[in-house]
Amino acid sequence: MKSSIEQKIEEAKSQDIDLAPLLDVVFILLIFFIVTTVFVRETGVDVDKPTAVSTQTLQKSVHLIAITTAREVVYGGTNVGVEGVRATLMQANRSNQRPLVIQADKSVPTELLVKVIDQAKLAGIESINIATALE
Repeated sequence: MKSSIEQKIEEAKSQDIDLAPLLDVVFILLIFFIVTTVFVRETGVDVDKPTAVSTQTLQKSVHLIAITTAREVVYGGTNVGVEGVRATLMQANRSNQRPLVIQADKSVPTELLVKVIDQAKLAGIESINIATALE
């Protein structure tokens, strides 16, 4: 005959909850949210964009470069400078051809903007756009 302690231990063992189905559901939900998330890379800096009447929305899969009021050229949160634009875009554009969107502050000199556009064209970017704010 079993003692009362052994009976309690057997009852405790029989009351365990199987967590395997719960983990399966959690992993399926995790995969669902990862797959359905839109991956948009931002430049990481705030830019006061100029306004324009003739604005168009572009696709979300683009290269983004920001030019700040301090005349920093930023790609992916890193200050690459005008000299680094060509190499950075050549490397980024190697895997897939995407358009470039330049987010230039409205106080940025035109000369700096033209230099960045020239470097982007030398890197092989065919479609170059300038981001504006809606009026």
